[in-house]
Amino acid sequence: MEPEFWRELWREGRTGFHQDRVTPLLEQYWPALALPPDSRVFVPLAGKSRDLAWLAAQGHRVLGVELSPLAVEQFFTEQCLTPVTRDTRYGRHYLATGSGAGSIELICGDVFGLDAELLSTCSGVFDRAALVALSPALRQRYAADVYGKLPAGCRGLLITFEYAQGDMSGPPFSVPEAEVDALYRQAWTASVLSRQDTLARQPGFAAVGLTALATVAYRIERRAA
Repeated sequence: MEPEFWRELWREGRTGFHQDRVTPLLEQYWPALALPPDSRVFVPLAGKSRDLAWLAAQGHRVLGVELSPLAVEQFFTEQCLTPVTRDTRYGRHYLATGSGAGSIELICGDVFGLDAELLSTCSGVFDRAALVALSPALRQRYAADVYGKLPAGCRGLLITFEYAQGDMSGPPFSVPEAEVDALYRQAWTASVLSRQDTLARQPGFAAVGLTALATVAYRIERRAA
């Protein structure tokens, strides 16, 4: 999908992928990663996710990237935060800090424009809506070029969907376990934490004709070279 496709979805309010709650799988599995509170955590294609605020409340320094300026602005408005902004080669940065918690920095820019200088400082990653939002060719580029810039020892959670791709064109796309293994096995270890039948809890998928839907959570960790 071209960047303008996502900006248009936000402008038109067609954001059924946005959740009005913190991701339950994040709350369930993140503590077991045992990342130090001040760890920098990367959240790609962040939208205005409430997961950003939850991660910051754990004391993390959250680094998100999002194409839509509308999504970024809505996030800070809805969280009652007033960010400081600056422009860099990555895009416009919005940074907010909160008393007694971590910080949230959102870059309004292209995830493929990030480099190792920026991402090598991230020791955690949370990917709920990025991998599944990308077409097969872009998924390969994303795993190689974006995850490839994260440092050894970086660990986090990856959440995917599994369904019969012929029943829905996506996004979000079905990304089966075999593909996750193929995308990440060269440098990462990906272990399934849970696979849940979630069709009943996501009526939007049933409305377009899906008869089966699994949500899969992986623990991922980059191995040393």
